[in-house]
Amino acid sequence: MKAVPGELPRGDDWAFEIKWDGMRCLLEVEGDRTVLRSAKRADITARFPELAGIAGAAGGRHALIDGEIVCFDPTGKPSFAALQPRIPAREPQATARLAATSPAAFIAFDLLWLDGVDATPLDYRKRRRLLRDLLSPLPGIQVPDHRIGGGADLFAASRAQGLEGIVAKRLGSRYEPGRRSASWRKVKVRRDQEFVVGGFTTGSGARAATFGALLLGRHDRANRFRFCGAVGSGFDDALLDTLTAGLRSAETAECPFVPEPQLGAASGRPRWVAPELVVRVSFAEWTPEGRIRHPTFEVERPDLTAADLDPADVEQEWSTGLT
Repeated sequence: MKAVPGELPRGDDWAFEIKWDGMRCLLEVEGDRTVLRSAKRADITARFPELAGIAGAAGGRHALIDGEIVCFDPTGKPSFAALQPRIPAREPQATARLAATSPAAFIAFDLLWLDGVDATPLDYRKRRRLLRDLLSPLPGIQVPDHRIGGGADLFAASRAQGLEGIVAKRLGSRYEPGRRSASWRKVKVRRDQEFVVGGFTTGSGARAATFGALLLGRHDRANRFRFCGAVGSGFDDALLDTLTAGLRSAETAECPFVPEPQLGAASGRPRWVAPELVVRVSFAEWTPEGRIRHPTFEVERPDLTAADLDPADVEQEWSTGLT
């Protein structure tokens, strides 16, 4: 089940949780067995060896739990940048080293199945109560508190602490597997978004050997790949080299954007790539033309593909300037 972007709801018929900046996954525990699966159902258990023992938190019971794998920075804040190297790592020595230097935790926030019983038809409050009763305190797994009502206060606290935002969940709602439901709303503190790279511009000066900016887009409901702007800041030298190698291997002669963007002469010559690489970009606002203003590159998202990105995330911004 996924949340829709929206405004902060008011009233006491909503629960509010912190939005965690990590990798969404499902945790299955049975006896002493722990299995972690990505949103695409890939088995990622071996990539997080430090989480192998968290089945013990369920006391041997059989459960399927929805949550997020999160790494933390030195200040204790969730950090996707700390998690990012762990997502593709598969070699045992590498995963063990990363587990020691950047340990992960599983943040549990919903219960789907318990001892042969489907919990998804139960309302939010019952699922949360069962989840809280099920899991005992154990290193590597957390069940963060939620609050009923008072979403504005939690949002203000999230902003003050530099967190990503909050998620509002309707108290009487059931769990809707595989759906993006209005019963869950995500409200972000920062304006950031995942985009797909559809090209890049040639660089100049110190970046003549790499690129000037990434050309970003998103697919609409008709599967047309729309141009959303270009990002040229937020890259260090190592990242420029890494991205350039991947971009050149994905180059194509055909522009993937519909329509083809009209770039100014000062932007550099555009070169097109197959729209596959997903990145997160922060920005100040959307323009009336459906472009992002003052963007800064944040991180790659190797755990996502273009097909994972829902047009609902950006269609409200597009509606003012794109047809």
